[in-house]
Amino acid sequence: MKTVIKENERGLLFKNGKYVKMLRAGKYSFLSDVQIELQSLDRMVASKNASLEILLDDPAILASVEVIDVADCKLALHFVDGRFRQVLSQGKYAFWSVYSKQTFQLVDITTPEVSEDVPGYLFSKIPEAYFVKYEVAGFQKGRLSFNRNFVRVLEPGTYYFWKNDVKVEVSLVDTRLTKMEISGQEILSQDKVALRINFVCTYRVVDCVRIDSEIDDYREQLHVAAQLALREYVGKYRIDEILENKEEMSRYVFERLKMNENSLFIQIASAGVKDIILPGEIRDIMNTVLVAEKRAQANVITRREEVASTRSLLNTAKLMDENRTLLKLKELEYVERICENVGSINLGGNGDVLTQLTSILRGKDN
Repeated sequence: MKTVIKENERGLLFKNGKYVKMLRAGKYSFLSDVQIELQSLDRMVASKNASLEILLDDPAILASVEVIDVADCKLALHFVDGRFRQVLSQGKYAFWSVYSKQTFQLVDITTPEVSEDVPGYLFSKIPEAYFVKYEVAGFQKGRLSFNRNFVRVLEPGTYYFWKNDVKVEVSLVDTRLTKMEISGQEILSQDKVALRINFVCTYRVVDCVRIDSEIDDYREQLHVAAQLALREYVGKYRIDEILENKEEMSRYVFERLKMNENSLFIQIASAGVKDIILPGEIRDIMNTVLVAEKRAQANVITRREEVASTRSLLNTAKLMDENRTLLKLKELEYVERICENVGSINLGGNGDVLTQLTSILRGKDN
């Protein structure tokens, strides 16, 4: 039996099923009752015919390998010539170190926290079965909890946690200015008119820890607080007063919401009424009243202009009565206007042109 072992290989010699020794590169001849198992030097030491403990009892093998024993709740980061190769979980391993340098970094995973000496770039190469990843955006904060117990606040960034028997949770809180709308809120005014009000407010979370641990659904509580403030205001006033003081209602609700800031752990930035929707029949009545008011205003303006025009004519008449030259100029002005719309005028020889035109026009008027 002839066997050739290459430079990047080692041979494990077995006789009658029992390990004998390690064979280096070369050409070997043996009787038929032996078995040679080839081992690649760029792989882990593993034999089908003998356990690792048996192989490591051979000084020749022990001198040619690096051994790592990974305990419970530990991981080993395996590097070959300084380059990351793999993650090793619980167990004992041996790697050939004949032509390459084998190094290991032991990691404690009893806690999910990843120590600072583990480079973040490795997680792009480590299988996801070993860790969980969370990302916190620039406008967010993260509440980190282990087994539902709060640990700390996570600032924007990328975070990795080892997988073990501890349940890791990261709940994200949006710290941007947020809008909340109350749409179609139907409220009775003092005179029993059902108004539908659309309201909007903006707020920002200021304590992302207490808002989760001390309040059950702060958004719903803010929504209810705005509803109650609207009902309280609208119930005090008649419909006409509400429509006239829309801005006052916005200020009232805003101030009431500001009173709840500390208890809700938020900051109210603004609040205001978007729309007030009247019932159909009330809307028709209001439109009729509005039309009547505008018509009355138009009539007042028309009469005022008529009075002013009459007063102007009276003043003009007085001036012309006192000044004959002005009267003649006015007559010429009107004659000029008439001539623009007349095809031809025949004049006799008696009197001047102005006198004859005036007499003709007066005769036509009679």
